[in-house]
Amino acid sequence: MADWRYEALDIAGRPRAGRLAAPTPEAARADLLERKLFATKLEPATAVATPAETRISGKLKPSALVLFTRQLATLASVAPLEEALRTIVRQTESDRSKAVLASVHGAVVEGRRLSDAMSLAPGSFPPIYRAMVAAGEGAGTLPAVLERLANLLERQAELKGRVQSALAYPAALAIVATLAVGALMAFVVPTIARQFADIGQTLPLLTRIVMALSAGLARFWWLILILIAGGAALFGRALQDADFRLRFDSWLLRLPIVGRLLRDLAAARLARTLAMMVASRLPLVDGLMLTLPTIGNHAIRMRVADMASDVREGASLTTAMKRAAVLPPLLVAMVAGGESAGRLDTMLERGAEALEREYDAVTRTGLAVLEPAIILVMGGAVAIIVLSILLPILQLESLAGA
Repeated sequence: MADWRYEALDIAGRPRAGRLAAPTPEAARADLLERKLFATKLEPATAVATPAETRISGKLKPSALVLFTRQLATLASVAPLEEALRTIVRQTESDRSKAVLASVHGAVVEGRRLSDAMSLAPGSFPPIYRAMVAAGEGAGTLPAVLERLANLLERQAELKGRVQSALAYPAALAIVATLAVGALMAFVVPTIARQFADIGQTLPLLTRIVMALSAGLARFWWLILILIAGGAALFGRALQDADFRLRFDSWLLRLPIVGRLLRDLAAARLARTLAMMVASRLPLVDGLMLTLPTIGNHAIRMRVADMASDVREGASLTTAMKRAAVLPPLLVAMVAGGESAGRLDTMLERGAEALEREYDAVTRTGLAVLEPAIILVMGGAVAIIVLSILLPILQLESLAGA
């Protein structure tokens, strides 16, 4: 029985490290999987551990990682790996990126495998990335695996960019409209209220309500900001609790439109990642465990962990998906067809594309309704403020006419 030192990720994506006893590396990995831990590094306990000071402190930006992966995929197919890395380091302009890539290149020159060199910079190269690189090195298909990785990263960046650009205008519109209404309530209404103070007449109910709200906003604005900041801080702290986060994420999935968007987005990302891993001949259980840190919703993450356990126990991916009961039926049906036809990677890829198209369609429809809704709500708020000012004026004119 040999001793092994491991570094692993749990189902929440948190790093774990320790030692265990097992006769072979395969048995050690199986033991870790039973504990719901996926090993990112496994070595004999007698081996010299990587010193902490050799870890690379810098971090590649997502855009820099995409560019590096695409360049390495191209150069590694026509040149030795060490030469390809040296060429990329030379033409990298960012000092931070150059420091990270130079350290990886130096580790490769010293004789490390590329995946082991990348493990020195875990902040730049996620576990799923390093696992794919290790699979490509083991199978002798590193350029092809890097090409798939580059495609995956580019599609994820494209999807994230579409979401951000789609939300930018409604968010800016809501912020500007809120500031406009706040300025009216804090500065315009109090000025007009002073003009009505000496009238000696009972003001309309709407005017009194608006004036009271305005006075409270002008007097206690600092308290309102403190309450908002305190509430946000308490909510953020509560989200760090695993049970609360699980309940909150489960509640999000039950929302009519938001839940569907979150589910489709997570399912598309899972399907595309699994498609790449299946095409690279990685074990399906490893693929499921490696995708856990990429799933933001903890309720979906827990179900995917259950899927990994079912697959490890001998169930098919289709059966595991049906038991999880969280992924879209369209994806489950396509996976079933892919498993029966022996084309699982192709059907997973097509399922991801279909879910992304559906996500885009729902997002466009929702934003098309959201923008006029924001305008109507804020326009209604301004109309109420204007009406509260006009009503006393009209009352005075009617009294003067009488």
